[in-house]
Order: sequence, then C-alpha cells, then structure tokens
Amino acid sequence: MSSLKSPRLGVNIDHVATLRQQRDEGYPNIQRAAKSVMEAGAEQITIHLREDRRHIQDLDVGLVKEITDEYNRPLNLEIGSNLDIVKYAIEMKPQWICLVPEKREEKTTEGGLDLGVKGFEKLRNVMSELRSGIDGVKISLFVESSEEVMNKSIELNADAVEIHTGSFAIDYLRNKDISKHLESYKKSYELLKGSDVHFHAGHGLTDKSVIPLLELKLFEEYNIGHWIISESIFSSLGGVTQELLRSFSDYKFEY
Repeated sequence: MSSLKSPRLGVNIDHVATLRQQRDEGYPNIQRAAKSVMEAGAEQITIHLREDRRHIQDLDVGLVKEITDEYNRPLNLEIGSNLDIVKYAIEMKPQWICLVPEKREEKTTEGGLDLGVKGFEKLRNVMSELRSGIDGVKISLFVESSEEVMNKSIELNADAVEIHTGSFAIDYLRNKDISKHLESYKKSYELLKGSDVHFHAGHGLTDKSVIPLLELKLFEEYNIGHWIISESIFSSLGGVTQELLRSFSDYKFEY
C-alpha cells in the first residue's frame, strides 16, 4: 500500500553566487550555503551553470556536489545545450540534469524550451549524449505547460518535466486571475499520467505563491531559489528552508 508523501523541495542557491560575484572576494561561500540547505532538510540542491557564468562558476559545481554527496542527496544541474557545458556536466556527473533555454540578454530564464522541429532534434541529441556519458542520469526538461509540449516530452523519454511557473508567479504577485494557469497545469498532469515522465515545477515561486500549487497535489517536486535567498537576508538560510518544508508537509499526497 502506497504511503502519502510531501512534495520534494529543491533549493536553488544560484543567487548566493550572484552576491559573491559582485566583488569576487570568495564570500558568501557556496559550500556553506549548500551545507545549510542540506542540514535544514532540503531534498536536493539546484544550480544553473549558465553560458555567461553570471553566478555559478565551473568550480562551484564540484564544490556543491561534494556537499550533496556527503548528505547522499542529488545535485540538480541546470544547463543549456551549449556543447562545452554539456561536456563539463558529463565530467561532473550530477544525478539530475535539467535542460533549460538560455538567452544572454535575459535577466532570468524567461520561458520553456523550444520543442519545435529543430529544438526537438537538438534536445534529442543532447539527451543522448548526456545519457551515454553519465550512467543513470535523470533528465528533466524546463517547459511550458501545453498538450503539445507534454506529448513531445514523453516522446523524448524525459524523466521529468519542470513546468515553468514564471507567468503564474507574476500573476499571483499582481493579484491577477491565476485560474487559467491552474487549469493548464491540471491538463498537463493528466496528459502525463500513465507515462514515466514525472511532474515538477519551478521559477519565481515564493512561500505564498506556491500554496495554490501545493493545493493541487500534482507536482512531486518544486525548485525554489530567488525568494529563499532573498528571505534569508532577514532570517537564516536554513531557517527559511525549514519553514518552507513545514508548509510542504501540510500537502501530502500519493505520487
């Protein structure tokens, strides 16, 4: 008999590195941040190695993986399809890789992956290379919620989709109607039921905006970063993580 479980929380610590890179004097320490998050009970750490290296640096990947390995929890490495970064990811061998779109001029990731004809084939090739190079790696796709995208994610044999919740989060913060987002997420979830593709969410979420999603009891995992790091200015990083985990525990479901 299956037991009820809380959704997993992955904490994105990119913006610890963002602050460090402002002066490049070695602090705040990325391993210290990773350890605080692990001690607080987060199920994984997420970091994004961008092509422009605006926050996480190559050396950070190995440093953070040392901590996640110490706690026997996964590192979720977000990367674009740049071949040099793909090769570096293969060297680092994280347990999870989340493939994301990238534009150098964007402040943060602005949408989901392009799964049109060219984008689809490029992703297929990148995923094949990653799976050949990293034994047992799990691959998630950072995507928009739509029928076409869910079907293509199944066709690509993704281990998970991470639904881009940025537009939902903005509408929530601006007190706009969020029902269209929630309905879309429900439909995407239904399309994936019965497949081997798991249902994750991330981008722009806060302790408040995540609640309507938790109430849906659809998403197995949430990756949250900017709000956690921002809120830790006023409280400890571990304390913010623990408080968020406590709210997650109120929404157990079978998945």
